[in-house]
Amino acid sequence: MTVPAEKPKKVAIVVHQQHSRPGRVGHLLEKRGYELHRLCPNLGCQLPQDMSDYAGVVIFGGPMSANDCGTLAGIKCELEWIPKVVEAGVPYLGLCLGAQLLARAAGGRVAPHAEGKVEVGYVDIEPTEAGRTWFRGPMKVYQWHREGMEIPGCCELLATNATYPVQGFRCGPNGFGFQFHPEVTLEMKERWTLSAAERLRMPGAQQRGVHLAMHAFYDPPLDRWIDGFLDRWLATDTRH
Repeated sequence: MTVPAEKPKKVAIVVHQQHSRPGRVGHLLEKRGYELHRLCPNLGCQLPQDMSDYAGVVIFGGPMSANDCGTLAGIKCELEWIPKVVEAGVPYLGLCLGAQLLARAAGGRVAPHAEGKVEVGYVDIEPTEAGRTWFRGPMKVYQWHREGMEIPGCCELLATNATYPVQGFRCGPNGFGFQFHPEVTLEMKERWTLSAAERLRMPGAQQRGVHLAMHAFYDPPLDRWIDGFLDRWLATDTRH
């Protein structure tokens, strides 16, 4: 009798700064029994080429651009690695910069808003027809970005809004990118709004008090959404 192979219990967590944390997403994965393997290519970490031990890959945000492959070796490394992850059938989740890297790796484009607008604070998004499989309806989500994406025809748009039309997309059966930050905790918001306070002065950014005061109101639904999404995302593994 053939014994079924044991499913991998590690998730690769790719961050872009020394102090970066996986927040709510990391907590929910650990709650499910997964070991988090934290990697930071910008600090010299090597990305795994053998993905057989990993149940999924999550690439988080950062202050750099997905276009920095000519100046940052870590970004270049990620852009070369992401197609291998997706093509291998490993569930991939990109958040903010992680989504923009997926878009670029798939042949899309990343650039600032034509009018210089940013999304910093709470923003409304709408699911597309295809996105209703993943979103029950409109959502208020937390954003912290000044660049947006254009996705190629091989990707499927899942969520949108008027300012940055690509808010969520799917690349193949197992690759997902979301422009927003479902992982951010109140502690992370407190740190971001102090350490990168210059973002709060950009066109369209909300003031620090809004970021903190609205957390208790808007984040519980987002918490429930990402909790439910993770199980379905992990099940997109095409290797099994």
